[in-house]
Amino acid sequence: MKTRTRHGIIILIGFVTMLTSLLFLYNSSSTDTPEDQMQSDGHQMNVLRRQTSHLEGYNSIIEHKPLRMHCRSCALVTSSGHMTGSDRGAEIDSKECVIRMNDAPTKGYQKDVGQRTSLRVVAHSSMQRVLRNRQELLNSSQDTFFIFWGPGNYMRQDGKGLVYNNLRLMKQMMPKLQVYVISRLKMLHFDELFKKETGKDRKRSNSWLSTGWFTMAIAMEVCDRINVYGMIPPEFCKSPQPSMPYHYYEPAGPDECTMYLSHEQGRHGSHHRFITEKHVFANWARMFNIHFYQPDWRPTPVAKNSTDS
Repeated sequence: MKTRTRHGIIILIGFVTMLTSLLFLYNSSSTDTPEDQMQSDGHQMNVLRRQTSHLEGYNSIIEHKPLRMHCRSCALVTSSGHMTGSDRGAEIDSKECVIRMNDAPTKGYQKDVGQRTSLRVVAHSSMQRVLRNRQELLNSSQDTFFIFWGPGNYMRQDGKGLVYNNLRLMKQMMPKLQVYVISRLKMLHFDELFKKETGKDRKRSNSWLSTGWFTMAIAMEVCDRINVYGMIPPEFCKSPQPSMPYHYYEPAGPDECTMYLSHEQGRHGSHHRFITEKHVFANWARMFNIHFYQPDWRPTPVAKNSTDS
């Protein structure tokens, strides 16, 4: 009995020590350098304090307040292997806001992807990877907004939502972290948006919206101009292409086009419709201030029907 008691005390002490270490690491994280706070033209980058717009459907994890964020220019940086060797880092960091996805790192890749992060959109399935890389992604991110998305059963707020509960604990351990979740109604809105743009019901087509879908849609609410880095055009994978890693930070990982095609063609199990989504993004770029770099491309104009006069 005494042995069990001692074992329980050891576990409790270990857990408390871990929480204390996380808080120490977060509070002792280094502050931004002057270069991190300046745009290339010398103006101070202070958009996160400016906070001029209310964005409904993105609620803070504890206070349940709506996100307040607006940017005149954004760099939306994908995780594609096309970013490797791009030398776009300084160009990306010169934008007023920089948007990233999931656990994509910047340390060691600054020359190609930049080092600033204003907003990071994270899938429920990537939360554990974010926590494992907390020294880079969380402890030094006091000026970064995090928006987490996930299925309704994971994000329930009645004590039964596993991801939601973990996010609340993370916020309690790191009170300065700016953590938001996408509301249930907003998730339904994203489903309806997909159906409106593609004519396909997400659930009936047995597919999941990708983090790229959420990120692009959120960027359209936040940004006046969106520069997208590392996103291929929708027709890219139709012709044979040199192998390109799906993630720039996993050079030995799966090939990008192989991943896209397998998901697009999959009919059994849940899949992302990466190529379908890119058709939608190309269409949005014809109507809104969206531009694609690395590779650089423009959506082809929509052919107009001509009639004889």
